[in-house]
Amino acid sequence: WCFDIPGEAGLQAAEETARLAVERRPEGLVSFGLGGPEIGVERPQFKPYFDRAIAEGLHSVPHAGETTGPQTIWDALTVLRAERIGHGTSSVQDPKLLEHLAEHRIALEVCPTSNIATRAVTDIELHPIREMVQAGVLVTVNSDDPPMFGTDLNNEYAVAARLLALDEQGIAGLAKNAVEASFLDPAGKRRLAEEIDTYTANWLRGPAR
Repeated sequence: WCFDIPGEAGLQAAEETARLAVERRPEGLVSFGLGGPEIGVERPQFKPYFDRAIAEGLHSVPHAGETTGPQTIWDALTVLRAERIGHGTSSVQDPKLLEHLAEHRIALEVCPTSNIATRAVTDIELHPIREMVQAGVLVTVNSDDPPMFGTDLNNEYAVAARLLALDEQGIAGLAKNAVEASFLDPAGKRRLAEEIDTYTANWLRGPAR
């Protein structure tokens, strides 16, 4: 689970979200995020709440750079100590940022249909996922909010596969990116990656005759 600060609700909401995450931490809560509109909601103001969550062992996963520029992503990385970035659409505007993300294996949680719905991207054919992958960034594919955006994870994989011209092995690679970007222990990551490889091999082999 991830507890997200609703950024548009301000610092009082941030305080309450952090308090609940730390003092009433439910089983399975592993990360602490920041969602909602980005314009006019500066990331650095949330530093004390992320510091508190990180000190309690939660991972930092704020949204950044969906509808704002690359500096928002830099702020999430340097101030909020982000380990993954929600969306990160504008990262392609800054080659040094792409290089940093790729070098440090900081995943971008890409949500193609959501990005169209929020007008972060004007045309699905212009989605920057291609540039992200070409730069070597660890890209995961996500549904964001399925009821709100009328999609699901299968559809998002289909969209990404078409944009990236992926075959079955390529789609499996995207799924394994998600495993790498997860906060599972190494043994759990190996197990899931092996399951993906086995499923893909069986799929390519076809039904037994």
